[in-house]
Amino acid sequence: MIKINLLNSVTERQAGAMDTVDQKIGSAGSRFLLLALVVGFLTAAVCGWDVVSSQMARSAAQKELEVQKQREAELQTVINEQKDLEAKISAIDARIDAIKKLRANQAGPSAVLEALRERVAMVPGLYLDSVDQKGDQLIFAGSSPDETQVTAFGRSLEFSNGLFSNLNIETKRDEIQNQQATQVSTATNPDAGKIAIVKFTIKCAYTPSKAASPNAAMPQNASAGSPAASQPQGAKN
Repeated sequence: MIKINLLNSVTERQAGAMDTVDQKIGSAGSRFLLLALVVGFLTAAVCGWDVVSSQMARSAAQKELEVQKQREAELQTVINEQKDLEAKISAIDARIDAIKKLRANQAGPSAVLEALRERVAMVPGLYLDSVDQKGDQLIFAGSSPDETQVTAFGRSLEFSNGLFSNLNIETKRDEIQNQQATQVSTATNPDAGKIAIVKFTIKCAYTPSKAASPNAAMPQNASAGSPAASQPQGAKN
């Protein structure tokens, strides 16, 4: 009977196949090809990961850019609204200033008349002939029996809470005919019907914005004997 050892046959065949593979791998060309395949695979994997990571970073940057653009648009909207509010506030302030100036200009003439009425009433015998305005300057012209009353009137103008300032008083003595003198006395003595008076001209700065002050009309501490009342500048005889 013939005996066949199958185990040895299989082992021998496997050993032969392994020898064949070792021979193929052991050759220089095979090793170079295998190394080239490994390097190519690693290179492809690195390049693929780099492309994927770059795409992810680009997507994230694009999203961040869109968010920043949206924030910029919102900020620009807020800035435009702020500019509109500032323009409206400026327009309102301009209107308020115009209204204040208009009120001051409207109150100016009435305040001047009231202030003059109060001050003339305080000085008996003093008469105003004219009141002229030239720009920011007022010119009062009138007459009085003596210079003391003119000085008292000028002092009262100084205490007007800034309505009248920088006073300059000029006086001149003159004689007028007394209308109450009889013709007989006039014929007998030509100088009997003449009365000596003091004509004055007062120039002062006028500030309409001070007209709204409640203390502008009534003078305070403007009496002739008051230590605070000093003689106006520019008084001339």
